[in-house]
Amino acid sequence: MQHDYLTKILNARVYEAAVETPLELAPNLSHRLGNRFYFKREDMQPVFSFKLRGAYNKIAHLTPAQLQRGVICASAGNHAQGVALSAAKIGCRAVIVMPTTTPQIKVQAVASRGGEVVLAGESYDEAYAHAVELEKAEKLTFVHPFDDPYVIAGQGTIGMEILRQHGKPIHAVFVAIGGGGLAAGVAAYIKAVRPEIKVIGVETFDADAMKQSIAAGKRVRLDNVGLFADGTAVKFVGEETFRVCREYLDDIILVDTDAICAAIKDVFEDTRSILEPSGALAIAGAKEYAKQHKLKDKSLVAVASGANTNFDRLRFVAERAEVGEQREAVLAVTLPEKPGAYKRFVSLIGSRNITEFNYRFHEAREAHVFVGVQVANRAESTKLVESLKKHGYATLDLTDDEMGKLHVRHMVGGHAPQVQNELLYRFEFPERPGALMNFLNRMSSGWNISLFHYRNHGADYGRVLVGMQVPPAEMGEFQTFLQELGYHHWDETANPAYKLFLG
Repeated sequence: MQHDYLTKILNARVYEAAVETPLELAPNLSHRLGNRFYFKREDMQPVFSFKLRGAYNKIAHLTPAQLQRGVICASAGNHAQGVALSAAKIGCRAVIVMPTTTPQIKVQAVASRGGEVVLAGESYDEAYAHAVELEKAEKLTFVHPFDDPYVIAGQGTIGMEILRQHGKPIHAVFVAIGGGGLAAGVAAYIKAVRPEIKVIGVETFDADAMKQSIAAGKRVRLDNVGLFADGTAVKFVGEETFRVCREYLDDIILVDTDAICAAIKDVFEDTRSILEPSGALAIAGAKEYAKQHKLKDKSLVAVASGANTNFDRLRFVAERAEVGEQREAVLAVTLPEKPGAYKRFVSLIGSRNITEFNYRFHEAREAHVFVGVQVANRAESTKLVESLKKHGYATLDLTDDEMGKLHVRHMVGGHAPQVQNELLYRFEFPERPGALMNFLNRMSSGWNISLFHYRNHGADYGRVLVGMQVPPAEMGEFQTFLQELGYHHWDETANPAYKLFLG
């Protein structure tokens, strides 16, 4: 069945619950990439997500008899909150089926908005199956998260607002795709009113069900999906959303986890808001599209679709954002164990900021170093690797190595019982170029560095752990070195954790 989405969107009932969100220029991102980037701030909705629009529009169009019986949905995320709040506004019962594995904070968020939470199954599929049983048994109306014309039309009001808020020419509008409701609604409206504007869907490489489906000419069910961008981790897109997206989308672009983390940082730097991974998906896609097509001086709109992020993810996001922007090169470098090798290596890094340095004495002939270095772009990273190799330092570029970035960087180290006269000190280095070289210049050339660990923590000083082999007869000289260095320091040689894992 064909639907007149222009009429449906123009007549959508969303503003009794949702708000018209601002369309904001992102000055920092725009300046850096040479295009005008605008964020459609759906993270500013009462439930911090665009999902409220579609949920309310669906429920608002139910018959009095349907409203009296109530509605039901299966969701552990933004759709659940949208349905709960919408039902509360309209005054009908809302049953929200969530997996038993759902974090308590999300369960409480839905309950606080008036939803009757039912926990069933360990996965979304099991929760969905239970919701279908309850729908039939209690004669409730199912509110689908994406594959429903009224839900699609509700999300389409975002496209209507974008065109009203930005009267000047727009090159492209970028929308995240999970099941496809948002992309279908926005594309249907824009193509009906301003068909010259490109509408680009954005998916992750590990959850690209819509791209695969359009390429195959039929809906493709994925066996597995990545869960970092959990709000768009959909294995099987909707039948109606597939039809609409296939007809109206100009392209679908894919991005990875690092690009999403970089986009979260970009949005924070311009707005001081923290998006959830799926909420930043469209921004990551806009950046990648502009890069691939070498766009300059174009107006690009990206829907910032949600901000319901888990706080404990922020450490991971911060760590991967620099890599995603290609502003950090992650390298494994082999240093020959001979006087001056360490200092010469640092001099080759030059004035570049070192973001991480992990090293533990390995054997008499060589040492393996895991190092992160700030670079302007991938070309500079390649140039640095070539320079290190040219000067005799075997170097591996691990910037795209998932295991290296996730695990190995935290595991470099271990016991070194062969190391004699080792002192372990914790330092606070000032976060400025040359701090490490100053340290190396001041210490005696006869003291071997047997351990070094540093990671940039975003403070105005760096926390550094250093192991040095200092003969007992030179302890007076060592104390003079510490005093003249002037860095805050603590003696950790007797620390039990050092004895247990590193000594």
